[in-house]
Amino acid sequence: MGRLLALALAQRGHRVQLHDAGAADGSGAAARVAAAMLAPLAESAVTELSVVRMGQHSLQRWPELIAEIGRPVFFQQQGTLIVWHRQDQAEAERLKRHLDRTAAAMPELAPALSLDAQAMAEREPALRGRFDQGFFLPGEGQLDNRELLAALLHALSEAGVQMHWHSPRQPEDFEPGRAGQPDGLFDCRGLGAKPQWGQLRGVRGEVARVHAPEVQLQRPLRLMHPRYPIYIAPKPDHVFVIGATEIESEDRSPASMRSTLELLSAAYSVHSGFAEARVLEIATQLRPTLPDNLPALRWLGPRSLQINGLYRHGFLIAPAMLDAALELWAAGHSPQAEHWGMKIEGTAGAPVPA
Repeated sequence: MGRLLALALAQRGHRVQLHDAGAADGSGAAARVAAAMLAPLAESAVTELSVVRMGQHSLQRWPELIAEIGRPVFFQQQGTLIVWHRQDQAEAERLKRHLDRTAAAMPELAPALSLDAQAMAEREPALRGRFDQGFFLPGEGQLDNRELLAALLHALSEAGVQMHWHSPRQPEDFEPGRAGQPDGLFDCRGLGAKPQWGQLRGVRGEVARVHAPEVQLQRPLRLMHPRYPIYIAPKPDHVFVIGATEIESEDRSPASMRSTLELLSAAYSVHSGFAEARVLEIATQLRPTLPDNLPALRWLGPRSLQINGLYRHGFLIAPAMLDAALELWAAGHSPQAEHWGMKIEGTAGAPVPA
């Protein structure tokens, strides 16, 4: 979020300085660990319509933003495939009813399509004979988060942004508007903003990256399961991101053996080719989350704006948050944010108390 915003401001002629507590490669940030799936209808099963609306907007904006960055970033919009094992049929039927309600409430969303075994094999030949049924969600996508972070780093340098790595800062370190101080301040620190935004909490996630040359998947896949529903996101060069764990904890320790076994076993149940995959990384991170699991923009003062609470939807909604923040900064209000139902706390002239 911070890199996107810094670049957008620089492109609009502002002189920008970026302070980050982490490293230039994004290590230590949830954005580096994420699968970066762009799936508004699929995510409607676990979030509100406001996030779905933001996600639909962002799907259209990502190609434009990537083009502005000027470096190649893997972006795909081949839809999402949802599958399940026979014993989980009841779960699948409940999900389909929910997806249908979401599509009815948002006619601009393409509805989920039910697939039989033959249609499944045509959509995803690697799954031929493995599943009898599935759902296909047209138009959903994904990108390569690490390629994007690297491309943004290069674009920020080209735009003349002054970048300060391993430089943790707080809003109190600056006095926007005073002589010798910046004109404005944007706080995109995620959980780093907890001292100023006490409602923030971390929600732990655990993700595996594997190299599986024997697996050919053309699009992100989600496996329904009552205990460990997982996603498998195929990236370039036969790299797959496998994840799903969501634990109400701010523990940053390495992944547990149980979670790792569940993730990898579930992936193997989708495709036996994962048996010979090489595990590149088992990573853990914390998603910055507000009590209602929804994102928010919040005024700290007339020249200071916080952006936070993106939870598990960071890449899905980042372009929408970007566009709303820029509108809010320029005019003091954001028609787009109002249309999506995005939360805005305080006003440009009245800060919100911590």
